Amino acid sequence: MRPFLFELSILGWRFALPTYGLMLAVAFLLALWLAQKEAGRAGLATDSVLDLWIAALVSGIVGAKVLLYALDFRYYLDNPRALLSGLQSAGVFYGGFIASVVTCLILVVRRGLPGWKVADVSAPSIALGQAVGRLGCFAAGCCYGRPTALPWGVTFSSEEAHRLTGVPLGVAIHPSQLYESALDFLLFGGLIFLSRRKHREGHVFLWYVLLYAFLRVAVEMTRGDPRGEILNISTSQVVAIAAGLTAALLLWRRRRIAPAG
Repeated sequence: MRPFLFELSILGWRFALPTYGLMLAVAFLLALWLAQKEAGRAGLATDSVLDLWIAALVSGIVGAKVLLYALDFRYYLDNPRALLSGLQSAGVFYGGFIASVVTCLILVVRRGLPGWKVADVSAPSIALGQAVGRLGCFAAGCCYGRPTALPWGVTFSSEEAHRLTGVPLGVAIHPSQLYESALDFLLFGGLIFLSRRKHREGHVFLWYVLLYAFLRVAVEMTRGDPRGEILNISTSQVVAIAAGLTAALLLWRRRRIAPAG
């Protein structure tokens, strides 16, 4: 658990490299590399995928932050200085996901790209990026879990992590970030396997949305950080359930389409 990979003090100035920021950059570059590789295999122009991923990154960061502030708007109204600390947070994943999907959909339509094929190419990359990114969450202490007596519970001791994310110190908690990272790696492997077999266009992406919804609902049950609630369940669980049902419906409706080669 290292919020900062290293810190330097030069002429009275403090320089620090946030571990989460580094892992986020690594996650994005890995995902982009894989997306371009998968695009080439699917016969898509890699340049178009690069443009889409940059647009998705920018819109995703904005969307994740907007939903973060929207869920706790009363708190941020009462504590405007907390807006700055919120910028250091990853935000809410589904806010970024929805913003990225809408942005890419607009660009795909404007450029006349095969939308489902682009989505299928992107799905394994998204899962891989999430798997690596959650390791950064664990290092920073954000997205932390509930207290637990299980033998694999983790205990944070970094005052800096507590200051930045509010993670409790000296208490054994669920390593929720590692749960999701492991499940995301499994999901990534499953999507790669599916993409190598005959499948209907859009099925790789829709299976990603459906399976991620299941794993997110499960992992949320171990989370202990404040992230908004609707009807006594977390906002992310509500969005995950809606996304999962939508993906299941689309999978059912597209079952008669002939599989692609």
